[in-house]
Amino acid sequence: MMNPREQVKKVDKKVEEGAITPATEVREEPMGPFAEVREEPMEPLAEVLGQVEKAYAAYMEAEKAVARTYKVNEQQVEEAYKKAEQQANKVCDEAVEQVLKVRGEAEQKADETHKKAKERAEESHKEAIEQAKQTYEESVRQTLSVRKETIEQAWAVREEAVNRSWKIFTKETR
Repeated sequence: MMNPREQVKKVDKKVEEGAITPATEVREEPMGPFAEVREEPMEPLAEVLGQVEKAYAAYMEAEKAVARTYKVNEQQVEEAYKKAEQQANKVCDEAVEQVLKVRGEAEQKADETHKKAKERAEESHKEAIEQAKQTYEESVRQTLSVRKETIEQAWAVREEAVNRSWKIFTKETR
C-alpha cells in the first residue's frame, strides 16, 4: 500500500510536468458546415472537463486532508504512547517504592526479633550461670557438711578408742 504522502507528491509532479492538461487547452475551433453541431457537444464536454478539473482539485485537497489527518493521528498516537510510558514509569516507581518500604519494615522487624532473641538468650545465660553458681554452692555446702560430720564421727571414734585404751591401760596397771 502506498504512503499517502507519496501519492500526493506523484500527483503534484504530474500536474507540474503537464501530463494532466486543463479543459481550456483541449478546446478546438469548429470547422466547416458542421461547426454548429460540433459547438453544442463541445460545451457539455468543456463543462465535463471543468467538472473533472474541480473533482481532481477536490481529490487533491482530500488527499492533502488525508495526509494531514494521518499526521495528526500519528501525533496523537505518539502522545498516547508517551502518556502510557509515563504512566508505566510512574506505576513502576510506585511499586519499587512500596517494595522498598516493605523491605525496610521487614528488616526492622528482623532486627527487633534478633534483639529480643539476644536479650532472651542473655537472660537464659545469666539464669544458667546463677543456677550453676547455686548448684556449686549447695554442693560445696553439702560436701563441707559431710566432711564436718565425717571428721566429727572420726573424732568421736578416736575419742572412744583412746578412752577404751586408757581404760584398758588403767585396769592393767592397777
